[in-house]
Parts: sequence; structure tokens; C-alpha cells
Amino acid sequence: MFIAVSVLSLVVSPSLVAQTTVESVDVDMVKRIREEGLERSKVMESISYLTDVYGPRLTGSPLTRIAGEWTKDKLTEWGLENAHLESWGPFGRGWTLEGSSVNLIEPHFTSLIAYPKAWTPSTPKTIRGEPIYLDATTPEELEKFRGKLGRAIVLISPPREVKAWFDPPATRQTDATLLGLANADVSSPRRRRPDSSAAAVSPSSPASPASPEQPSNATPASTDSGASPASNPAAAVASATDAAPASRQVGPRGPQSLQNDKWQLAYDEGAAVVLEPGRGDGGTVFVASATLPRRADPARDDRSPSEGGNPFSRGPRPWATDPPTIIPQLVLAAEHYNRIVRMIQKGAHPKLEIDIEAQYYDGDPNSFNIIAEIPGTDLKDEVVMLGGHFDSWHAGTGATDNAIGVGVAMEAVRILKTIGAQPRRTIRIALWTGEEQGLLGSRAYVADHFGSVKVPQRGEPASGSDAPRERQKPTYELKQEHEKFSAYFNLDNGTGKIRGIYLQGNEAVRPIFRAWLAPFADLGATTITSSNTGGTDHQSFDGIGLPGFQFIQDPLEYDTRTHHSSMDVYERIQEDDAKQASIIMATFVYQAAIRDEKLPRKPLDGEVITAPSIPAPAETAVLLSPPVVAPVVPLPALEAQPVGQ
Repeated sequence: MFIAVSVLSLVVSPSLVAQTTVESVDVDMVKRIREEGLERSKVMESISYLTDVYGPRLTGSPLTRIAGEWTKDKLTEWGLENAHLESWGPFGRGWTLEGSSVNLIEPHFTSLIAYPKAWTPSTPKTIRGEPIYLDATTPEELEKFRGKLGRAIVLISPPREVKAWFDPPATRQTDATLLGLANADVSSPRRRRPDSSAAAVSPSSPASPASPEQPSNATPASTDSGASPASNPAAAVASATDAAPASRQVGPRGPQSLQNDKWQLAYDEGAAVVLEPGRGDGGTVFVASATLPRRADPARDDRSPSEGGNPFSRGPRPWATDPPTIIPQLVLAAEHYNRIVRMIQKGAHPKLEIDIEAQYYDGDPNSFNIIAEIPGTDLKDEVVMLGGHFDSWHAGTGATDNAIGVGVAMEAVRILKTIGAQPRRTIRIALWTGEEQGLLGSRAYVADHFGSVKVPQRGEPASGSDAPRERQKPTYELKQEHEKFSAYFNLDNGTGKIRGIYLQGNEAVRPIFRAWLAPFADLGATTITSSNTGGTDHQSFDGIGLPGFQFIQDPLEYDTRTHHSSMDVYERIQEDDAKQASIIMATFVYQAAIRDEKLPRKPLDGEVITAPSIPAPAETAVLLSPPVVAPVVPLPALEAQPVGQ
């Protein structure tokens, strides 16, 4: 049985007249989706396999490919067709951590909580020595350490203040927050953490991000950030390609510039290993990729913007196949890092013992996306997509970021196959790698299948123009599949249940989504906001003018405990929320696949050209390269050398 939901919407036309639009909802199918998803769910089983059996899924690592093969086979087992790992690249080299040990051995023994950053090299066997605390607060003070850091264990950041929790680390969206989202306009930024909780968070509280002087080796601004791109489609691409990373957003003489200079000095002098305090407390440590200072890459333009340098240069990447030398580096639990600093300040002469064993994989620079389909019927050449990113960081097992999104997408298609759904359009699940490094997998897929967009650099004049400050419109080069695409639905804001959906400025879909959410009012999913949300894979579609959407979710512990942390593990997944998200995802995908028309699109603001047709290459097998032991930093001695005292 279908229910026709009547809503009043404004349809853009030459006369700009208001008309009534009727959106049909297959309530019988929604009932069957709910029954299967709530009473016979497999979502937690899928998430357990991904997190417990296969563990962290760092892009390029062999474990990620093994997990991808399991996922592909599971989708095939459930009856999906054309399941395959679709290669994209080049990405760079893979990396795995084979072992790590960090201990305080003098004046007594204590095992320290510490995690190597991704793509850090091995240490030359075991390093032992008294650490140097690089406590410079000015460039002049930093110069006093020059000549003293060679073969040293370096504490590179100040201690981080750790306060008690007076607000719960886990929260749900409040009515006031949801109302604010519903009333927001397209330019309003979104927040993961509700305002009622965020207001009580001080800069030094456990929930706050690292200060400029205490970077938490955060990923670039294009990944999992809270930034909101502008409403035009190209803004999503611009925000992912042109935004200055966090390490460059403080002025050239600000605290972050000094922190970069500290790292540069450690690199220049060949420090044995660098330690920094992690964000988080109580044993939770937030960890991402190895730090490379601005001048680590000799070919990089290191001039400041005032000197004519590129302010948007993101510098070298540790996963590159030919990166500059990387110093071994670890993130310590803040409490343990702080203690070592205090011991040094009190003249206790602590001695540390550090051992890291890692492997690089550089035989195949490409990565992959996992693709599978439920074929459509009369509109099978048109596509509705759903997914989330498959990759994760390595300190935890990538449960809330983003095995939950993978599990929900898998469960949605499993439900539809199990209940015998017959979509008119083809439903395609896509699980991306490279998201944590900049939406790389989804951006490559969109470019391969749908087209690309060229966004002029800021301040770049048009050909023959004498007005470099004038905004230049992007150019869209679209492929044939672009016209056959209906929508992409993404889940990647943690384990919290769905509370609604972001429109990404596409007001034409509001009445459609209002009808689709109506059956889930009893489950708390009612909010529709014009506001944009950024930092995940729907942006790759939105940036080329395709309808791409991320759901509004309850934040729970995402920012405070799990996002990119050592505690991003299976136990943090909320089962009831995962089931609720799965049935809503399945419903949205199914409704998009059976409606008469594709979902409305935002207009493209720029020149549109047609990409030339290129025959698809023959599919070839992708071989996993053998491991390469991560090279150690060449050091003439194993004993770290402390500052003379």
C-alpha cells in the first residue's frame, strides 16, 4: 500500500508559482523493512567482523584489503551482484604496526600508554635514554636547543591540562538543538556536539580540541572536519582541496609556527624519536598520521603568504611512495606525558625505553572501493547509491569511524534483498577507502564515473583578466553516467541514531524527505535542515552537482571519546541506534529507487562541458604487494643522548 503525502513546496519555474507536490511512500514496504531490521538484524555481527576479526583498516594496509575481500564476499552471499573491489589511485604506500613498547625504566619501571602515529618508521632496535623537554616558548629560546637533539628522545609539546568531567561525555541531540537545525539557513555550520553541552566545555577540558601549541596530529581540514562548505556544488570540492590545514591557520609568527619550527629542528638534527601528548584522558588517546614539518620536503614552496608563497599548500604526505625521511614518533596518554615533563622539571632524570616495529607496503600504490549492486527493473540504467568510508585509523578498530557506517549500509542492502524488494533503479553500495586522507576514494570514484570540476585558485585571474580578486566560476566536465544518477546517502558521524538529514542547500528535496521521514517519527528521526555538513564522502558527489546527503545523528561520545582514538572499538557501538539507522537508510534508498523521477538537483553555477567517452579498460586482478620493513632512521648509536646536565 502506498500513502500519498501532500506537502506545499515552491517549484522553481519561469512563473515561480507555488504548487502542491504529492510524494508517495510505500508503507507496506516500510513495515517489512522495520520488521526485518529490528527483529532479525545482522548489523552488529557485520560490525564485529570488521572491528574484532579484521581490526583497524588503514588505507593501503594488507589488513584493509583482507577485510575488503570479506565484505565483498558477504555482499555476494546476501545476493548482491557485481560485487568487486574497484581500484583507484595512485594512493601511496601502505603501513602496518607490528609492535610497540614505551616504558619508563628509571628511576623505576612504569609501562606507558603510547601509540605510534601512522606511517612512522621503525626504531633501530630499542632506544634508551633521558628525554629532552623542548620547552621553548619563543624562537630565541628554541635556538638554545640547536645542536642538542641529535639521537635524542624529544618531548616536543607542553604538558596538556587535564580536568575532571563535569558534563557527560555522551549526549544526544536536544529538542533545542534540533529546532536550531530545522531553522538554520544553508550557510549555518553544523555542530556534532549539542549546544547545551558544548557551552560548558572550556578550552582545556577533555572535550576540547588540541590547542595550536598542542596539535593532536589531526587529519587535514578536508577530512572529518566540522566545516560547512558553501551551498553551491563546487564549494564542496573547493573546501576539500583549497582549505588550509590546521597547521597553517595560525599566523606565520603564531604558536603553531613555533610548533612547526620545533618539529623542523627535531628533523634537522636527527632526533631518535619524538613524543607528544594526546588529546583525550583516562587512557583514551587520539592518534592519526605522522607529522612532517613544512620544510621536510625540499621541493615544497616554504614561503609565507606575504612572501608570495601558496597559503593552501598541504605539504608532504607520509603515505607518499617517495616521502622525505620520517622521524619515529608517538602520542602518549596526556597523564603519562605530563608526568615525564614534571619529573624532568624536578630533576628526577627519567629514562625511557622505546621500541617500534613497523612495515611499509609499496609494491602497489593503488587502493580500492568496495562496490556491489541490487539491479533495478524498468529504470535499471539509473542509480541510487549508499555507503560510508571503509578505512579507519589504527589505534582502535575503527568502530564508530566508520565500521558503523559500513555496517549500516551493508545491513540496508541485506534487508532489501531479504524481503525481496524490487527497486526500479539499480541500488549500488559503495564503501570507500582513503577518506581519512582527504575523501580520496570517493573523489576518485566520482571522477571516474560522473565527471570532474576545476575550481580556479583563489585570486587566480581568468585568462587575459586584470582582476585577480574577482571570483572565477568553476568548470564542470561531466560524463554520461552523471545524467543517470539519482542520489547518494552517507553515514559517517558516529554510532548515534539518525535524527534527520542535511539538505546541503537543496531545498527541492525537502518535501520528499519530509514524507520519507514521516514513518520514523516514533524513532526520533524528524529534523530536516538546510544547513550543510562537511568532512565526509557525500561532499564528493555534492561537489559535482549530484545529490549527496549525510544524515543528522546523535553525537554520543564521537568527539569526546571515539573519533580517531584508541577507544574507537566495538563496545562503543549502540545496537539500538545501529538498527534504527539501518532501517532508515534502507527506506531512503528504496524510496529513491522506486519514485518516478530522480531526485531534484541544485543548479550548477559554472561552465558545463561533456567529457569525451573513453572505453573502459579490461578488469585486472590487483595483487597484494609483499611487506617491506619500515626503514629505521639511520642513527650511529642506540642510546639517546640527553641534554648535558
